[in-house]
Amino acid sequence: MATKVVRRHTNRPERSVYARPAGGPSKTVCAFWAAGRCTREFCRFLHADAPPSSMNPQISKKSTLVWTKEATATEKGNACNATQKSNAPHESNAPQKSNAAQKSNPTPKSVCKFWVDGNCVKGDRCRYLHNWFRGEGFSMLAKLQGHTKSVTGIALPERTNKLYSTSKDGTARVWDCHSGECGSVIDLGGEAGSLISEGPWVFAGVPNLVKVWNTETNSEFNLDGPVGQVHAMVVGNEMLFAGTQNGDICVWKGSTETNPPFYTAATLKGHTGAVVCLTVGRNRLYSGSVDHTIKVWDLYTLQGVLTLNGHSGAVMSLLCWDQFLLSCSLDDTIKVWAASEGGGLEVTYTHNEEQGVLDLAGMTDAESKPILLSSCNDNSVRIYELPSFTERGRLFAKQEVRTVEVGPGGLFFSGDATGLLSVWKWMDPPSVKVESS
Repeated sequence: MATKVVRRHTNRPERSVYARPAGGPSKTVCAFWAAGRCTREFCRFLHADAPPSSMNPQISKKSTLVWTKEATATEKGNACNATQKSNAPHESNAPQKSNAAQKSNPTPKSVCKFWVDGNCVKGDRCRYLHNWFRGEGFSMLAKLQGHTKSVTGIALPERTNKLYSTSKDGTARVWDCHSGECGSVIDLGGEAGSLISEGPWVFAGVPNLVKVWNTETNSEFNLDGPVGQVHAMVVGNEMLFAGTQNGDICVWKGSTETNPPFYTAATLKGHTGAVVCLTVGRNRLYSGSVDHTIKVWDLYTLQGVLTLNGHSGAVMSLLCWDQFLLSCSLDDTIKVWAASEGGGLEVTYTHNEEQGVLDLAGMTDAESKPILLSSCNDNSVRIYELPSFTERGRLFAKQEVRTVEVGPGGLFFSGDATGLLSVWKWMDPPSVKVESS
């Protein structure tokens, strides 16, 4: 079971997110193909040859990311300079906004509470945002309403047109990717703590067990062993790992000779607090805990290799990106870890937030630029361009966004504490016509 999580969704009732426009491909030549760097599997612009296979939607390896204090500052400075140049007037005597005008119209950082309730009377004069997001290059596709408590997981099994979501309301919902309608509601018997999919398998973590469904055979069964809530799961090296409330990591191996086709392989012990996040990369399993530590495990021997002590709060999410490990915490930081000369991992860059960070997800935008989605406990999701951490925009919600996930085709998802699941998409860049000689 090689790790590959793909998620997709649309609210359009008449065609799938994978369908081409009804009018067929564009007659405009793809500027990215002309430059030799189009990565879209189904590009709507003209290619003279078949396009290359699409990259993993979560990461981009087109260029090497470098995170050091100096390099990140340089990248951010270049981005700021480019923005200033693009906004600069063409004429030296062009009218300039006064300092007072600039101060009176700051960029809104939060949504107007009165607008949310439908009774803001200030209109354009309101200094708060009258929208659920700010930024350019992406848009909201749909709001999927049905859960009554926090969304705790989003997953899409392969070879299906169904989107799965779980919640603290004790249910899993199955959404149709074509219509956006909820086709069924599954009673989990307890609050869901996590949800993932791998191939046709769907795994939902609930107190003291993992519920399993096979979407091809319609079979279902339970995996016993966890103690307390199952907060996180990941698949790696043909094994399922589940982080639990008591600090253990339960391990099951897949098998074609047993029924059910999973058997208990090991229990990894080492954390002194609940394990709330897991990820796999470079033959390692990484686990984050409320005990403020990150533990590194060998994916083949299942032995502990390292303990990372860089955070002063609960480690809420982990993300492997190229040769780096990214971690976020309730200590208001995102840390970037890289291999040291001694064979360990050390922090090469720390990004400070104003609030605790709840979840991380990585993807590329419509121009294949690496993007980090960072959910904070101030009811927002920051959208950063890497490696500079230049902010590209924000998503807003009525309550905390507990889950951020990404999918193919520029899709990404956010699930908040009200139970709302929102679907977003990076928009295609403006087309560039290539004239023939």
